[in-house]
Amino acid sequence: MIPTCYCWTSLETLATEVFKHAGVSAAKAKIVAESLVHADLRGIESHGLSRMPIYVKRIEAGLIERVEEPQLVMQEGAAALIDGKNQLGAVVGLMALEQALKLARQTGIGFVGVRHSNHFGTCSYYAERAISQGLILLVLTNAPEAMAPSGGIRPFLGTNPIAVGIPAGQEPAFLLDMATSVTARGKIVMAAKKGEAIPADWAIDQNGIPTTKPEQALLGSLLPIGGAKGYGLAMFIDLLCGLLTGAAFGPGVKSLYDNWEHPQNIGHIFLAIDIQKFLPLPLFQQNMDEYIRQVKNGPKKEGTSEILIPGEIESRKRRERLQNGIPFSLNVEEELSQLCAAYGLDLKAARIAP
Repeated sequence: MIPTCYCWTSLETLATEVFKHAGVSAAKAKIVAESLVHADLRGIESHGLSRMPIYVKRIEAGLIERVEEPQLVMQEGAAALIDGKNQLGAVVGLMALEQALKLARQTGIGFVGVRHSNHFGTCSYYAERAISQGLILLVLTNAPEAMAPSGGIRPFLGTNPIAVGIPAGQEPAFLLDMATSVTARGKIVMAAKKGEAIPADWAIDQNGIPTTKPEQALLGSLLPIGGAKGYGLAMFIDLLCGLLTGAAFGPGVKSLYDNWEHPQNIGHIFLAIDIQKFLPLPLFQQNMDEYIRQVKNGPKKEGTSEILIPGEIESRKRRERLQNGIPFSLNVEEELSQLCAAYGLDLKAARIAP
């Protein structure tokens, strides 16, 4: 069965209206809608509009702030700290990004910490914006407990993603966006919704046994990338995003789905670098292009038709979906349809005619 495809601009408009009906200002609603559709365009369904129902549920439950603005509480030299005031994560993240880019243009680097934030979508949403302005960006965030330390079976760390965006010229930009677990927890949530099995190396159950059942994985623990190396990287991100900023850390970061008593209090780090403080941007881009061509033109193992740069698969997916539309799984389509209907809106209005 060929899935129905939806126009990305219509989805952004529809999602904006949903958030406005939930009591979010038009400007903030547009930011969050854009960040979610960004993920769907890149093929990251686990972080796209499938998250809109839980965002809205937490807004309506009073667990996400609708009105109070994020606050810049400290700025000295190249460093700044933002209190997200429990606002929607993408709103806080975008403010932090803009502050980091501003400081980078002034001093060469901009280091911005964030506390009291919420789930802010994909890191690539911010990295793409920095790339488009000719700056390098490193983004870190901690997340609710989902991954046990190496040798343990009880979750302590989040999937704690890291992203790096570096602009190129004619070649595709370098855009690495990855969880420090083997997979993002959202992908296991999506597998559970679809009734699909997961690979045996993604997670362990509550007894520490590898499992292919997403429901058991969600009760157990995700596994880190590269064993102890991924565990160490996840801990490093938690220390910076949680302890350094004054946000929650470890099991103190509250679940987006399961905790209905407390705000999440997630912490983020944004580190921007102004290339032009080191080299003229055109020269750097020229060097990046040559570097990327050398990588892509290197010898390939049997069965490999092309060597790809981090982010290139998602970039191609985005181009294809901008033209042909965004498909949803049946479960996600049904959830979105019900949410829209609750506010007198129609998901079908965003469909692309076959």
